Order: sequence, then C-alpha cells, then structure tokens
Amino acid sequence: MTQSLLSSAAASRYYTRWVNAEAGRAGQVAALAGQPARLTVDPALLSQLLQKETDAGMPLPRAMRRLRNLLVCTLIERDLGGRADLDETVSAISAFADFAVQTHLAALMAEMVALHGNPVGAESGEAQELIVLGMGKLGGGELNVSSDIDLIFVYPEDGDTQIASAEQRTLSNHEFFTRLGKKLIGALSEITEDGFSFRVDMALRPNGASGPLVASMNMVETYLITQGREWERYAWCKARALTGRAADIATLENISRPFIFRRYLDYGSIDAMRSMHTQIRAEVKRQEALHPGRSNNVKLGRGGIREIEFLAQVFQLIRGGREQDLRDRSTRATLRTLAEKNLLDAEVVAQLLEAYDFLRNLEHRLQYLDDAQTHTLPPNPDDQLIIARTMGLADVTTLLAELDQRRQLVAAQFDAIFSDKQGGASGDSDEDDGDAPALCNLSDTDSSETIAASLTVLGFSDPPAAASRLLSTWQSSRLQRLPEASRSRLVALINAALPIVAKAPDAHLSTLSRLLDFLEAIARRAAYLALLTEYPHTLQRVIRMVAASDWAAKYLTRHPILLDELLDDRSLNAAPDWPAFVQDCQNQLDIAAGDTERQMDILREMHHAQLFRLLAQDLEGKLSVEKLADYLSALADILVAVTITAVWQSIANRHREVPQFAVIAYGKLGGKELGYASDLDVVFLYDDATDDQDAPALYAKLAQRFITWMTSHTPAGILFDIDIALRPDGASGLLVSSFSTFEKYQRESAWLWEHQALTRARFCAGDSAIGDRFEVLREQVLRQVRDADKLRQEVLGMRQKMREAHPNRGDRFDLKHDVGGMIDIEFIVQLLILRHAADFPQLTADIGNIALLKLCGELQLIDAALAGQVADAYRTFRKLQHQMRLQGEERARVTAERITHEIAVVKQLWDAMFLPDATA
Repeated sequence: MTQSLLSSAAASRYYTRWVNAEAGRAGQVAALAGQPARLTVDPALLSQLLQKETDAGMPLPRAMRRLRNLLVCTLIERDLGGRADLDETVSAISAFADFAVQTHLAALMAEMVALHGNPVGAESGEAQELIVLGMGKLGGGELNVSSDIDLIFVYPEDGDTQIASAEQRTLSNHEFFTRLGKKLIGALSEITEDGFSFRVDMALRPNGASGPLVASMNMVETYLITQGREWERYAWCKARALTGRAADIATLENISRPFIFRRYLDYGSIDAMRSMHTQIRAEVKRQEALHPGRSNNVKLGRGGIREIEFLAQVFQLIRGGREQDLRDRSTRATLRTLAEKNLLDAEVVAQLLEAYDFLRNLEHRLQYLDDAQTHTLPPNPDDQLIIARTMGLADVTTLLAELDQRRQLVAAQFDAIFSDKQGGASGDSDEDDGDAPALCNLSDTDSSETIAASLTVLGFSDPPAAASRLLSTWQSSRLQRLPEASRSRLVALINAALPIVAKAPDAHLSTLSRLLDFLEAIARRAAYLALLTEYPHTLQRVIRMVAASDWAAKYLTRHPILLDELLDDRSLNAAPDWPAFVQDCQNQLDIAAGDTERQMDILREMHHAQLFRLLAQDLEGKLSVEKLADYLSALADILVAVTITAVWQSIANRHREVPQFAVIAYGKLGGKELGYASDLDVVFLYDDATDDQDAPALYAKLAQRFITWMTSHTPAGILFDIDIALRPDGASGLLVSSFSTFEKYQRESAWLWEHQALTRARFCAGDSAIGDRFEVLREQVLRQVRDADKLRQEVLGMRQKMREAHPNRGDRFDLKHDVGGMIDIEFIVQLLILRHAADFPQLTADIGNIALLKLCGELQLIDAALAGQVADAYRTFRKLQHQMRLQGEERARVTAERITHEIAVVKQLWDAMFLPDATA
C-alpha cells in the first residue's frame, strides 16, 4: 500500500463536494474509515448502514445512493491514507454492487408479485426467480470504485404468473421478468439529487442491444450453441450469479460451461482474442485522434489493464475445459494459478501482478477526481500532478516513467503470447535458428509433377513418392470435408513443414508419411491446427519426434492433446517431480470426485503427459534405458496407488475409509524394467482385521473396478493393460487373496516357476503393512534350501517350454527369446537366486538383473569377469530392444552379426550354469 502525498479532500473534488454538502458526513467517513480493514465488505454492515437511512424515512433508491456515496468516500479515505490495498477496495465495491442488486431485486420482486402474482414454470410448476448475472469485473469481484456494472438477466422457465386475487393481473413469465428487470435497472442507475448507485450496461446479453432484456434458460442455451461468438466466451468466463435459486444457478452453469470451456486444449482462442484486442486498440487510437490531449488510457492502451486480463483469460479459455482450477473469475487469482501450474514463469507473474496493482490503483485515482468512469490521464497539468501525488510520487514526470515501465513489461508479455507467430513458450528455444529453410508455397490443387518438382528443389530423396503421398492426403475425403479456414491452415502447415522434413536425416518419405498421418488425424480439431500455427517451434519438434520414432509418431497421433507438452522447454526437459505429480494428480481427482468418467480421463491425460515428457527426453538422448525404466516404473506405481484410492472412494458400501489392500507388482513392473507400452503384472492381497463378512467381496469389487479403470478405452485412451495370471492358482484362482491364503500357497503349493516369478516381485501400492509382510514372506520363500540338481532341471524344463512357445522361424536373432538372449539371462539370475539366497540373503534384493549379475560375480558364485560381460550384454539387448520398439517393430530382432560377442558370453554363462557338470 502506497500512501498518497495528498489528503482525500485535495485529491478528490467529488469527495470534497459530498462531504461538505451536509453536516456530519466528514465524521461518518472518519468513523467508517477507522474501522478494521475489510469491514466495508461485510454485508451485515451494509444492511445496518442502509437501515439507518430507511429508518430516517428515505426511500430505498435514495438510501442506497447515499450509502454508495458514503462507501466510496470511505474507500477513498482508506486507500489514499494507506489503510486499504487494492484487494480491499475492489472487494468492497463489488460486495456493495452485489448487495445493491440483491436488495433492490428483493423489494421490486415483492412489489411485482403483489401486482401480478408469482411467476411459475409451465413444465416444473415451481415458482420462478430472476437470475442476475454479474459480468466483467463485477463477476470477478474486481469492480472499479466508479464503474458501471455489466448484467445479464435470465429466468428459468417460460410460463405465467399465478394470481391470488381479482385485483392482480396475470403476465407471462417473460413479460413479468422484463418489467422486473427494467425496474431494477432504474432503481440502480437513475440519476437523482444523490447521484446513482451504479450505471448498468446490458450489452452483453444474448444478441446485445437488439435482443430481449431477459432470456429464459432455453433461450440462453439455444443462443450459445447456435450463435455464441468467441468474444462472448471471454465475457461469460467471468459470469457470476448474484441472485437466484442454487439449483437454477447450477443448471445455468451447466448450460454455459461447455460454451466457455472446451473439453480439449483450445488454441484457437489466441487468434480470436488477438482479433478482439486489435479492434479495441483501433477504437482507442480513434478516440486518441479525436481527443489528442487524452492519451495514456491505462485500461485499453498498449500495456494496459485489458492486456493483463487477456493474458490471464487466454490461458483459461485454452485450458479451462481440462483444468477446473483455471476457471476462477478473478484475474489476479488466475495469474497466481498460472504460476503454480508453471504455465507462466513465477517471476513474470509477480511482475504482472505488481503492474496490475499499479495500473488499477492509478485507474482508481483517476476516478477519485470527479467520480467519473474514466481510464485516461487528464489533459490538465494540475490534475496530472494531483494524480501523481495520490500515487505517492513527487511529480508527473516520475509518474509517466513509472507508468511506462509497467506498460512496457505488460506489452512484452502480451506480445509473447499474442504476436502472430510464437517462438519458444518460455524464453529461448532449443531449436536451431540458423539456416532458415527454403520457403514452400504448394497448393492442394497442384499436380503431382508440380509438387515433385518443388520437393526436388527442397532436397527430398524420392520426390515422386513423396508427392504421391502428399497428394493422397490433400485429396482424402476427410480433408475435402474440412471447413475452408481449416483446410487453408492445414495447407499452410504442410508448406511450413516440408522444408523442415527435407532437412531431417534420411528417411524423408517415412517422416513425411508419419507427419501427414498425424496432421490428418488432427485436421478436424481446429484448435490443434491453431496451436501449430501459433507456435512454429512446436511444429519443428513434432517433425523431429516423428522422424526419430514411429512409435512416438503413432502415440502422438492417438493423443494429439499432448501437443501442449511441446510448448515449454522447462517442463519438457525437467526431471520428474514425483511428489508434485502425486499432489497434482490427487488434486485433480478430488475436483472431479463423483464423476468416474472424468476421473478416468484425468488419470489417462496425466499419464500420457508425463510419459510424453519422458519420451521427448529419451529421443533427445537424455535418458539411459535403465533411468527411463526407473521413471516409467515409478509413474506406474503412482498411478496404481491413486487409482486404488479413487476406486475405493467410489464403492458406496465400503466398511472402512482406508482399505487394507495391497497391489503386488511382478514381471517388468516388479523388476522396475517397464517400457513405454508394457502391461502390468499384478497380484491383489488383503488383510482385514475386521469381522465384516462382506470384506472379501468388497475387496474383490475393488480389484475388479481397478482393472476396469485401468483397461477401459475412454476418449482419452487406455491407462494400462493388466495381467493377473500370476495370482495363486492362475486363471482358476480368486481375483483377490487374503494374505494368509497367499502365504500358505507360496509355502506349500506354488510351482517352482511361481517362485522364479517371485524373484521379480515387490510391493507396489496400497497398505504398506501388507507390503512389509509380503517382503518378509518373499525373502523367506526365496531363501528356502533347494536341491541343486532338481532346481536346475526344473528351470531348464520351464525354459524349454518357453522356447517352444516362441519359435523363431526367421533368419534374424530374437533379442528376447532366442538362445543367448534376454530370457536366458533372466533365467540364469533366477537360478542363482533360488540356489544361493539361503546362504546369501542379499540376493533377494530387488535391484535388477544387471546389478544381481555383478553381485553374484562379487560373491564368487560365477566368474566375475564373465558376470560383468553378461550384464553388459543384457544392457545392450535392452537398448536395442528399446530402439526397435521406438521404430514400431513388434519383434525385437536383429542380425546376429551385430551382437556376436554378447550372444557368446551369455551362452558361455548358460553352459556354466546348466550343463551336467555345472557346479552352480
């Protein structure tokens, strides 16, 4: 808070006139201004002050005006005296606007009902109430001290009033609420000897000045669906019901929400808001030309308040459909949320908030002068000096310098979002800016020969084939049915992409084909085309990604919503912050509590986004195969845990708030060697001390719903495939086992292959106490003393069955299944654990095959040098397998010549372990 260098009387002619017009007013202001901060926001105080006026015989409209003047003068005194900050000032005047609307409406409604009876809905038969929507700054609770208020009037249903006596005259609901609305506007805005309460602007209603004053909900819904324009989305974003029944307000919000907030990321909002801002700026320039002395419009001018509001709201319109915490009506609250979600840099947000406070405080001081709705510095030098000193500044020169500094900062941030074409979304991009590619200007009506000629100039390796592929896209029925604007934008994107594709290393045709598949998939979503148009560096990243990986190209094509992840270098390249991810995930699930479909989509969207960031880092060579597997496994653990919690909350007859239930991970998840498309091998255990006989059925329901949540195909895709074949007794066993049953099975009935599987098992999620008991049991089972020869023969028998189940009839080496491959290494490690864990308990640690091989070498259970070579071979096999998966190959097969040494050392260790004279 900055204290003015001037008193309220010296700073405001309006204050002076009002206080001096009647004895005692100065004392009223002083008394009210001396109250604790924010008391002026309290509706109880407003009612008390209004009651004093009406008890003295004042009619309500006059009493309200006198209260308004007292309140504004009090705010001037508190603000200029350094006792009120911006938040108190805008909150107080917004609260008074709410109070004035509600109080006048209640009185006028009673008058209208007395004359015409109660309006009743024709369908519901229920009494109707007028919903008054506060728009703009009133909706956001950030009203100016001398602002008009933007209102929209809505009533729930058509029908007629029900009269109770012959003196009453029935009206249709529409006519009733039209008359009521007119009376409300008059009560608030008619100028009397005491001024007015608020100027009222109804221009934001459906069809504006040409539309009816009031609209039924059906009328509003039809209008928004068939005629609602982009700028109205911006306006409705701040709509807040000041009156009406809670159920009616909720219905209206359900009607307007899909219009305001798209379910997908809506980057088309950038261009729409850019156009709206251009029109506003043109009008400001026109006004400045008409009135040369009135420049420096702090609201609508360059770098002004409106640009800050647009900055905040464009993120709301783009993302609000997916992220409910971005639907706050307050500009300041939205900016803070953008920083919390790393959508804008925290330092930038802090600067914008400081600039917003400065500009809004300056705006108020402009209005304090004469209680005028102005946003422009006065032409009079004396008045300019008054404004400077009310800002705590010594002179006008300093004021203009301070103002210019803020406006430049705001303008720079505005341009970063709204300039015609964007570079990196968060500062410097990692793209190569040198050697700008040649321009391309092909049309979807060009011939194959013309296209091929252009592609030849660009340097395509097979221009005729690439031209044919491009033509097939342009001539496809899907693209022919696109609106003209979308088709033109798509053609422009392809022209922008072709030179970049030509610069990609090798495989021009495959890269082009993948890119065109992707563009065809997103072509009907204008918002995605808008994103790539607005952010050319994102298009470059897409091309690099599809060039590097067929799997990545197909993944992005299935989930184009992930384009958003390519905007920001910081989030794309940052190491995962798992605690923050868990918190964000839980917060979003809590917001959507009770909406199962939305919760399932949230889990998928968050999984896809995090996986995509890892994929981008992987393709940039920033992650080893082991580190990537660790990250993917940690991500799966988190999603399993939050899903279990969310699913349990959806079970209405649950007998406890926290289930005594655990998920045990096996296979790749258990060994923390998860890949991008791996399924999850899991076993479900419970250990409930209650005597509730329904507990087993409830835990079975929990497991069933968990599988459904994981595996169902929703609009956001699938989360994970789930494999439960490793549960006790396999397909014939129960879905969920009590811990005691599982323990008995493992000790007495399990097959050796199930103990092999136990070497790669671990507690994944759920009740940690059950997890601890499982780990104890696992170690005890693995450390059982076993007959070495029998063990070797059983493991060999199982390995032979697996080889027979996966025959390789090709001439290339199968990295996973062939002799000398990955499964051989895994069986070697499992044999070593089951054979020696009784003497070396450290072998039961779940540290991965590579570390276990080296540990066995250090323990001299196998030759240490050979153990190291086999560990290196396993790493090589995993890396090759990963690379081939990224290229979309279903089987990881390579020419044996590439890995001759690796195969040889695996076979050598296998023979040492499994030949008849083996000593292991």
